[in-house]
Amino acid sequence: MIARLSPTSLAWMLFSASAQASYVIEGLSFGHKGAISPNGRAVPGWHLSGENHTPQLLSDRIILTPPAPGGTRGAIFADNPITQPEWVVETEFRASGQERGSGNLNFWFVDTGRSAVGQSSIYTVGKFDGLALVVDQYGPRGGSIRGFLNDGSANFKDHHNVDSLAFGHCDYAYRNLGRPSKLRIENGHHGLRVDVDGTPCFHSEKINLPPGYFFGVSAAASENPDSFEVYKFAASTTNSITREEPNTEAKRQHLEKLDKFPGSPESLPDADASTILDQTHQFADLHNRLQAMNHQIVNMYGEFERLSRQLNDRHAELMAKVAGPNAGDSSDKSQQPTGEALLPLSRRVENIERIVLAIQRDVEGKDYREHLTNLQQSIEGVRGGLTEHLPETIAHTPKMGMFIFVVIAFQVMLAGAYIIYKRRRANAPKKYL
Repeated sequence: MIARLSPTSLAWMLFSASAQASYVIEGLSFGHKGAISPNGRAVPGWHLSGENHTPQLLSDRIILTPPAPGGTRGAIFADNPITQPEWVVETEFRASGQERGSGNLNFWFVDTGRSAVGQSSIYTVGKFDGLALVVDQYGPRGGSIRGFLNDGSANFKDHHNVDSLAFGHCDYAYRNLGRPSKLRIENGHHGLRVDVDGTPCFHSEKINLPPGYFFGVSAAASENPDSFEVYKFAASTTNSITREEPNTEAKRQHLEKLDKFPGSPESLPDADASTILDQTHQFADLHNRLQAMNHQIVNMYGEFERLSRQLNDRHAELMAKVAGPNAGDSSDKSQQPTGEALLPLSRRVENIERIVLAIQRDVEGKDYREHLTNLQQSIEGVRGGLTEHLPETIAHTPKMGMFIFVVIAFQVMLAGAYIIYKRRRANAPKKYL
């Protein structure tokens, strides 16, 4: 037998379901919908780093520390902070290794992100401002989950007893389970709450973490290492916090643009998701927006039709001006002044055509053979004058043989004078000091 629910009960169930709705913040999440990395080399919006090894990025997990060797570290931190004051983080991890393997897995929520933590664990980090959740083998029951807070004043690396600084904990045997462990962290107006595998771990109503901090995960393995793997990290906002919406200034400008359309009073302003509490309000909001959109589409079609009529009228007016007063009905006196105004332009065009035709006839009708004959005779006269006078000019120029003879005779005279000078100097009496 199928039980029937009253409309009131159904509405209350829908309201309860919507109150628990949440919206994943894509830039601060990975592994919640398919492959972790789109290219196998990086996680969008996150920074991956390691010490003594490179963390391995697979399609469904990130191996922060490998099964071997020991003494390795790995970390992944978000590039951007979370801006909502209330949030929920759901993460899945797994630890596996030798029988006596050890190490720790740290979940961070700190103000400066990886610059304050790097690949550190809760025992090696210095001063930080924020929250740290540590999964390790502290305690007698095979492991635990503990929470640590710091306002930036305590240096955990130099502290003599870091374990005493934990504000909450629960026992949890996390190693070699053969399945991922599910950790849930919730921060809101009810304080801070931590659950593991659907079971409450610890809760404090006195803690309310501020927005603007960075998420991160780090792992450290000892000489007998544990392999720490992260399968999922999904940060989401609760129903009381809206998703990342455009800023108020952008929405205001958008509404101003809508106001310029006909029927703009029917355009609806943007509404926050927190104002829609049940399906009735959701349907009413959707109906109103679709109706306003339909009105805008009708107005746009009307505007297009008006522009089309204006273009047709303008086209008809231009055609009438070009055709002149004689086209169409001669009784239309309103078009005659415009046609008469175009007559001077038509006459100018006709005058230009007549001038061009006259030039063409003049060029084609004249005989230029006489001019060409006179030009040829002038060229022959110039060439004959050059042929007649050039030999006489060349004949009166000195001969080249005479010039060569004078040069050689001058050189012989110089040589004879030099020889005579040398002989006289040789026969001259010698003087000794």
